[in-house]
Amino acid sequence: MVKLSFGVVAGAGALVALVVAYRKQRVDEESAQREATRLHTERFTTAVTQLGDPSPAVRLGGVHALAALADDAPALELRQTCIDVLCAYLRMPYVPDPGPEDQAAHHEYLSLREVRHTIIRLIRDHLQPESVNPHSWRGRDFDFTGATFDGGDFSKSVFSGERTSFDRVRFASGRVSFDSVQFKGWKTSFSGAYFDGGIVSFAYARFDKMANFVGAHFNGATVRFGDTDFAHCSAYFTGARFTAGLVSFISRVGSLRQVQFLGGGLLFERIKLEGAVVEFDRALFKNTTVSFDEAQFSDGSLSFKAAQFHGGSASFKRAIFNGCDVSFVGTWFPTAVFSFQEVQGAAPTGLLPPRGASAPANLLLPAHWLSTLG
Repeated sequence: MVKLSFGVVAGAGALVALVVAYRKQRVDEESAQREATRLHTERFTTAVTQLGDPSPAVRLGGVHALAALADDAPALELRQTCIDVLCAYLRMPYVPDPGPEDQAAHHEYLSLREVRHTIIRLIRDHLQPESVNPHSWRGRDFDFTGATFDGGDFSKSVFSGERTSFDRVRFASGRVSFDSVQFKGWKTSFSGAYFDGGIVSFAYARFDKMANFVGAHFNGATVRFGDTDFAHCSAYFTGARFTAGLVSFISRVGSLRQVQFLGGGLLFERIKLEGAVVEFDRALFKNTTVSFDEAQFSDGSLSFKAAQFHGGSASFKRAIFNGCDVSFVGTWFPTAVFSFQEVQGAAPTGLLPPRGASAPANLLLPAHWLSTLG
């Protein structure tokens, strides 16, 4: 009995020692966490101060300091804060290049552009596969709302956070590359973006959930969606305006691939085509809902030459054709339903069957177009 009592006491003592050791470890860990957070805050304050310095060289140092802080952040929310500040810098008011006539202002523009492009490069480098960069920022949010881009390379980045916003950004000049970028989040958006100049390339990019270009304005830039993968998502261009430039969904020259829309929707409802060139030549639509309902075609051109529609539908209900060159030459739609009900204006090129022939059952035409068939 005495031996049993001693055994119980010894066991209880060991348990107490274990609890005390555990609590001490927790206290030490919490103390270390607080110290790491304090040091992070001090470095963060210094880096942000550098970003506001009049000297572009000092600002550049602040950019690299914030990127290093994001890598070393003791908590994910602190990493997100560093990313938010870098994105906020890109959203600051943009001063365009005054030209070489004003040497001092031109030099300042080039210096500040280097700061902006460095931020873009650092973001790209941290969104590559983890084998390329062990300090990955994948899964974080990126808010570029209202920023102006005069070039920049996001190629091969993976935007997989809850929110990636390019809403109301302005692509002013230079070449902005989204080549081979993966947009994985539901809240990936280019809503209200302005494509004013330069080249914006989405070659081989992939939209996994939704491509949102609602209300975008294409006004002079060359925007290329060649080989872009919209395979299993919907692309929304509702209410967009196309006033100048080129918007191309054509695969690269020499490529055997087609731009593919497999399921989902391609929604160009209520767009205004007023001078731009929009191309879907050789695109493949399979079980896709395509809608240009209530679109206005007044200038420029829209081409579906040699495009293929297998299943699904293409609707141009209540669209207005008034001076724009719209072409369906060589378009093949054996099983897709094409609807042009309640439209105004002349029929697009290559759409109507030869005079004297009947329209196929899956081609729904307005009465004033049918009357021209004889």
